[in-house]
Amino acid sequence: MTVAARLTLARWLSPAFPLGSFAYSHGLETAMADGRVVTAAQVGDWVSDVLRFGSGWVDAVLLASALRADADHAALTDTARAMAASRERCQETSDQGAAFVRTVNAVAGQTAPAAPLPVAVGRAAGGLGLPPDEVVALYLNAFVTALVQAAVRFIPLGQTEGQAVLARLAPDIAAVAGRAVAADIENVVSAGFGADLSAMEHETLQPRIFLT
Repeated sequence: MTVAARLTLARWLSPAFPLGSFAYSHGLETAMADGRVVTAAQVGDWVSDVLRFGSGWVDAVLLASALRADADHAALTDTARAMAASRERCQETSDQGAAFVRTVNAVAGQTAPAAPLPVAVGRAAGGLGLPPDEVVALYLNAFVTALVQAAVRFIPLGQTEGQAVLARLAPDIAAVAGRAVAADIENVVSAGFGADLSAMEHETLQPRIFLT
């Protein structure tokens, strides 16, 4: 059962799962376009800050909360939308969450309602019986991988450089996942101000490659 559950989660978080995550940069495109993020080290620092202090941390707590047996998914959906610091950030989590739910519903014959991505994943993964910190860590790994791959395509970085950045982020992913499982959603805060401002600026960025 555990192997089957892990394979299910791996499929959901795979780049092959039709979320369209490759089309979103989470505001990173703005920072790359204006020259603030142009090296592998800067990409790593940017993504690490988003992960530990910004929307990565918020998503981790939302996901951990959604995994709990007594989770109020409707309330978590409202919280996820309220915590989105910009229109594009709300669009990103809502659109990817809707795509996730649509595909899971079609494959499993379910009728779950749409929800922001971390809430949707948590609601679906709650029945897998996997350790919560493992689910959150794998979700965050997919999150940061999408951001690093955006930088690989835009800057561009070599694939090896991108993998080196991801390897350096692994301890941060594990630490954030562990903290998120013990966190209280009522007290969650975001302090990724640079990334949030970049996401706001991206709304008028021209030309641009990514949706956010």
